[in-house]
Amino acid sequence: MDTPDIGGRRWLILALGVLAQASQATVINGVAFLIPTLNQEGGFTLAQAGTLAGAPILGGVFTLVVWGAIADRFGERLALAAGLGIAAVAMGLASATTSLDLSRTASAALLGLLLMCAGAGAVSANSASGRVVVGWFPPHQRGLAMGIRQMSVPLGVAAGALVIPTLAGDHGIAWALAFPMLACGLAAVACAVGVVDPPPPGRAEAERAGVLGNPYRSSMSLTRIHLASILLVVPQYVVWTYALVWLIADRGWDEVGAGLVITAAQILGALGRVVTGAWSDRVGSRLGPMRIVAISVVVSMVALSVTAWTDSAIAVGVLLVASILTSAPNGLAFTAVAEIAGPFWGGRALGIQNTGQFVFAAAVGPVFGGLIAAVGFPAAFALAAIAPAAAVPVVPKD
Repeated sequence: MDTPDIGGRRWLILALGVLAQASQATVINGVAFLIPTLNQEGGFTLAQAGTLAGAPILGGVFTLVVWGAIADRFGERLALAAGLGIAAVAMGLASATTSLDLSRTASAALLGLLLMCAGAGAVSANSASGRVVVGWFPPHQRGLAMGIRQMSVPLGVAAGALVIPTLAGDHGIAWALAFPMLACGLAAVACAVGVVDPPPPGRAEAERAGVLGNPYRSSMSLTRIHLASILLVVPQYVVWTYALVWLIADRGWDEVGAGLVITAAQILGALGRVVTGAWSDRVGSRLGPMRIVAISVVVSMVALSVTAWTDSAIAVGVLLVASILTSAPNGLAFTAVAEIAGPFWGGRALGIQNTGQFVFAAAVGPVFGGLIAAVGFPAAFALAAIAPAAAVPVVPKD
């Protein structure tokens, strides 16, 4: 089927997709940058603080497929505006709870619930904005376009790393939580005004092209991509969740300096997603590059473990490399899923893709928080390398 053409406006829609996804990242991933404050000043254990950091991810698990179905049925514009609006309201309420006179247990429970609600709304960007990009860009540009769209996640994480620890240290947790509230509110309005839904093909045309039926019944490719992506998300979230804590607790950095390192790592990771997307366009394959990147993730996590264990001077440099490589597979996997699923199943397939990743990502906070407390950072980094090693043979062939 031919890709509809709206000229240069597709790049504006791509930019709005980047804004939406970056804003959701400040919710889904940004709370992790409060872990040092929650641990050192709030009196929470590392595992408890990691659990709160994983609350938005857990909330998203329950709504990803729902937002995908809404995008398939009613369009991406509605899904993006509604979901990000919900996230903005929930983060605003979460910010307000920090001033309430509640016990630590009640405060943590209420904060965790609101963070889950914020995550449940924010993940609309995961199911919808990828579908709108694939809908407007032709196949030979989709890898690059999706790489640009996927760079929004590390950019959002970078913004969170730069702003949230500073706000928490200087003004308290309430101001830190207000940052993702403002980001999601802005993105909701922008998407409501500027996003244009790609027109779906006619059912007769879709039936002739073979994209009308359930893609999960005709091939195992989607299922294998989902499973490989689940495994690859483990080292990604270990680095995203605990790199800041490692720099502060083990390397002796202050919060500002550590935040700048994480910001640099995320910006480099964003550029890495664009490069891998363009690479996949050039070679005409999403899955071949994905397999190669998965191998490189294993190597980088082992190297990070060794350099952290030996207290090497190059350990922070290895962390930057690991941040780039652990981020790189996402755009490739998302493009492949959207292309294989087609316009009638793309939203739901991307929702399923994200649901599996979010389940495991939500577990990374408490599980690896406990592991780090028990065996230390180097051993935890080494254990995180097992998952991408298992992913390598799971990635299907083109």
